[in-house]
Amino acid sequence: MRYEVPLEHESVAPLRQQRHGTAAEAETPQEAAVLRPLSAAVPAAAVRAEKPLDSELPSPETSSRADTLPQKNKTPLLKRGHALTYAGLFLFTTVLYFRPYELIPALAGVSYIALGCALFTIAVYIPSQLALEGTLTAKLREVKLVLLLCLAGLLSIPLAIRPDEAWATFTGTFFKAVLIFVVIVNVARTERRLMWLIFLTLGAGVFVSLTALDQYRLGNFTVEGYRVKGALGGIFDNPNDMAIHLISMVPIGVALFFSARNFLKKLIYGGCTVLLLAGTVVTFSRGAFLGLSCAIAALTLKLGRRNRLAMLPLLLAAALGFFALAPSNYTGRLASIFDHSLDPNGSASTRQQILTRSIIVALRHPLFGIGMGNFHIMSIHELVSHNSYTQVASEMGLTALVLYVMFMVAPLRRLRQVERETFAERRGKRGRHFYYLAVGLQASLIAYMVSSFFGSVAYMWYVYYLVGYAVCLRRLYESESGRVVGESTADGETVPHSQPASAVVASV
Repeated sequence: MRYEVPLEHESVAPLRQQRHGTAAEAETPQEAAVLRPLSAAVPAAAVRAEKPLDSELPSPETSSRADTLPQKNKTPLLKRGHALTYAGLFLFTTVLYFRPYELIPALAGVSYIALGCALFTIAVYIPSQLALEGTLTAKLREVKLVLLLCLAGLLSIPLAIRPDEAWATFTGTFFKAVLIFVVIVNVARTERRLMWLIFLTLGAGVFVSLTALDQYRLGNFTVEGYRVKGALGGIFDNPNDMAIHLISMVPIGVALFFSARNFLKKLIYGGCTVLLLAGTVVTFSRGAFLGLSCAIAALTLKLGRRNRLAMLPLLLAAALGFFALAPSNYTGRLASIFDHSLDPNGSASTRQQILTRSIIVALRHPLFGIGMGNFHIMSIHELVSHNSYTQVASEMGLTALVLYVMFMVAPLRRLRQVERETFAERRGKRGRHFYYLAVGLQASLIAYMVSSFFGSVAYMWYVYYLVGYAVCLRRLYESESGRVVGESTADGETVPHSQPASAVVASV
C-alpha cells in the first residue's frame, strides 16, 4: 500500500508563487510548457520520502493506519541522579561478596559493615528517588512481582508452625535482597553503573574460584572428604551455593568475551570464564553441572543460530576436553545423579526423599504454606528442602510459587525481545553490547533456574541480582531506542531498534 501524493515537487511550487502569488492562479502557456516537464521529472519515490508540511493533512487511509500504532511507542530517557545512592549500593555489594572483615584481620570485629552500608543506601535512596521521579520505585513488572512475593511471605507468618522462625527468615536475607533489588533497578540507570556492578560480581566469582582451586591444590577437602569451599563465608560458605553463583557468571563472561573488540579484553574475559568453570568443577556440585550444561546449550543455540550444525563438533570437543581435565572422581559424582548407589554419602537418595516430602507438604498447605523457614520441622532429620521451588511452595503457598517463577520468566522474555531486535546490529558498537549481554543474562538466568532445583536458595541474593541486571539492561535499551521492548504494530510486527515506529508508517 502506498500513499497518493501530488507529483509536483516542492521545488517547483515557489516558481509558481513567485510569478502568480498563489498556486491557484492560471499559468501562461509558456510557463506550463516549462513547469509541467519539471514536475513530471521528479521521481515518485523521492516525493514520498519528503517530509510533509505541517499544513498538509494526511489522507484518511494514512490517518487510519497511524491510529492503529501503539500510542506509547516512546519511553522517556532515564534521568540522571542517584549518584550517592549508587555509591552506597556499590559499597554494599563489595562487602556482601568479598566480606572484607573475613579477609582483613583488623576488620574482624566489625561484621556489621554490610548492614551499615545497606541502611545508608536505603536512607539516601528514598529521598533521592522521591525528588527525582516522585515515586518510591519505577512501575516495573518485576518489582510488582517481587513485592507480591513479599506479601505472600508476610501472610505465611501468622499461620506458620513457628511464627518466630518465619519472621526471622522474612526479615533476614530475603527482605534485604528484595530491597536491594528495588534499589538496583532504579539506581543503575547508566551503562557504566550497570557494567561496574556486573564486573564486581564477576570479580567475586573469579576470586572464590581461585581460593577454591588453591584449597583443592592443598588438599583441604573440608566437605564430605573430597569437596572444597571458597575462603569466604556467607553466600559462598556452602559449595553448592557457591557453585550456583559461579555458573551464573559463566555466561556473562562468555557474553563479555564476544562483545569485546580489544584482544586484551578478550583474553581477560576468556581467562575469567575458564577460572569460573574450574572453580565449579572442584565444588563437585551436581546441580551446578546440570545448570551449566543448560546454560551452554542456550548460548550455543543463540550465538550459533546460523551455524548450529557446525557447533556440534565444537561442543563435543569442548566436552571431551572438560572431562579429560576434570578430577578422576568427578565423573563418578555426576553418575550418581542416575545411580544413587555411586554416592558414597547417600545424599542423592536422601534428597529424593526430601523432594517427595516437600511436594506433599506444599499440596497439603496450598494457600499460605507452613511459614517461611519452617519446612525443616516437617522434613527428614531437620533437613531443608534442597529445592528452591518446593521451598517456596511448601513455606509460602502455591500462589507464591507462581509469583517466584514469573519473577524469573518475565525478564527472560524481555531479554529475548532485546536479543531479537539487536541481532541485525550485533556487529556494530552499540548493537553488540546489548545483543551479547542480553544473550548472556538469559543463559545466566537459565543456569540459576536449573541449578536452584537442587538448592534452597530462593531467599538468597543470587537471583535478585541477576534479575536486577536484566531489568537494568532492558531499561537502558528502551531509553536509548526510545520505545518499550515488545511493542508491536497492529499487524503484530515488532518495530526493530534501528527503525522507529514512525518509519513503519511511512513504509506501508
